[in-house]
Amino acid sequence: MAASILIADDDAVQRRLVENMVQKCGYETITVDNGDAAIAMLTAPDAQIDAVVLDLVMPGLDGMGVLAKIRDAGLNIPVIVQTAHGGIDNVVSAMRAGAQDFVVKPVGMERLQVSLRNALNTSALKGELQRIRHSREGRLTFSDIITRSETMTSVLRTAQKAAASSIPVLIEGESGVGKELFARAIHGSSERKSKPFVAVNCGAIPDNLVESILFGHEKGAFTGATERHMGKFVEAHGGTLFLDEVSELPLAAQVKLLRALQEGAVEAVGGRKPVKVDVRIISATNRKLLDRVKGGHFREDLFYRLHVLPLTIPPLRARREDIPHLLRHFLARFGAEENRSINAISGDAMAYLSQLDWPGNIRQLENAVYRAVVMSDGDQLGIADFPFIGAQSPVTLEETVSEPLIVSPAIHSAAPSIVSGNEIPIAPLPANGSLAMLTPAGEVRPLEEMEREIIRFAISHYRGQMSEVARRLKIGRSTLYRKLDEASAGEEASGPEAGSAEEAG
Repeated sequence: MAASILIADDDAVQRRLVENMVQKCGYETITVDNGDAAIAMLTAPDAQIDAVVLDLVMPGLDGMGVLAKIRDAGLNIPVIVQTAHGGIDNVVSAMRAGAQDFVVKPVGMERLQVSLRNALNTSALKGELQRIRHSREGRLTFSDIITRSETMTSVLRTAQKAAASSIPVLIEGESGVGKELFARAIHGSSERKSKPFVAVNCGAIPDNLVESILFGHEKGAFTGATERHMGKFVEAHGGTLFLDEVSELPLAAQVKLLRALQEGAVEAVGGRKPVKVDVRIISATNRKLLDRVKGGHFREDLFYRLHVLPLTIPPLRARREDIPHLLRHFLARFGAEENRSINAISGDAMAYLSQLDWPGNIRQLENAVYRAVVMSDGDQLGIADFPFIGAQSPVTLEETVSEPLIVSPAIHSAAPSIVSGNEIPIAPLPANGSLAMLTPAGEVRPLEEMEREIIRFAISHYRGQMSEVARRLKIGRSTLYRKLDEASAGEEASGPEAGSAEEAG
């Protein structure tokens, strides 16, 4: 799923022109013709808008009014303002009101593309920094979870309801899907958010230390206990205790955990009396806990204590539309951390990565981007920057000396129409640039059809740099855009066969 751009302009012609340019940059578009409609779209409960292209001069609520309402609503959506009046006063006023960039009508496609890319990258970096800060401060909420997938909607709804109470939650899901992130979001959205969130990896604790770590111990309770330790339950008093990989707890510790949950009190190793605790329990496992019960590895009575409200997080392969958004956020974060000026992922690479199964889920995707950022020599990531995952790739790659890596047409037609906005989406063409002069029936092909193919090839060869494309074809940029519009109209009118080729691009 590509980024969604809201376009607000009362001029129908300008609105349509900007919409076409934004779509050619590979983004999805939503258009409105006034400021009030823009605010309604931005503040809708299910709003999924990544950036706004806003006209400053509109009847009714103008662009400055929209910027003010965006600021008052606390929305962190990047806004690019455009106007036919490019005076310095307008620029200063718009920037002070919260706009991220400023363009003058009529804006060129390259200028708009760079502005949108920078806006989305900056927004992603701000989001990552906020997420890291919230995580460190224990204030993560559901707004910090990156998802646009419909399969996650019911999961988020259930988690939000769980946050409103102290009901025990059991989070199940494969390794790397973000179980702890959900646990922290539940805590950060609950009444206990000002209290501690204590995470314990039950699978990483030696069997002989489980009781001591969970429930504490008194000084001298066993060899090596040189001082008193209060334990994780007492440490989490008033807040949330997150038991990660709870299925790995030894049976002896399960008995004591069950007793602590039933009585709301814990007894330290070597202690003489139980200590009352008020904790909210969230547990997680990458196994089916019921199967562990059936196999005799987990107590059935404890299972029913933990399995009050089950929450299953789907793997990344079941929500592929989240991959582009996760990629953008990880790229922004690692680019900043590594001080690299990598600002985009190519459209081919985006489609390629979106088709992989990612058995390690979000954690594997994150590490893949980290490695690519460190090892890349360019200012954008391409398919060649992810060679280590080629063995699991469902796509066929074709590589030549003079051409960039291109996903084969058969895969393109099956691939989701996802691009980063760094490249113009085009129909795939032969890597060697050959041009068929005859139809299958042996007739000479129409000149317009061959011209369209040459233009698409040039855009692919020069990686969407429209100035270079126009220079090499020895035509003006306005002529190039006109021919692209004519080509698009001609393909739409040519029927299903052309439609299939367009989808393949």
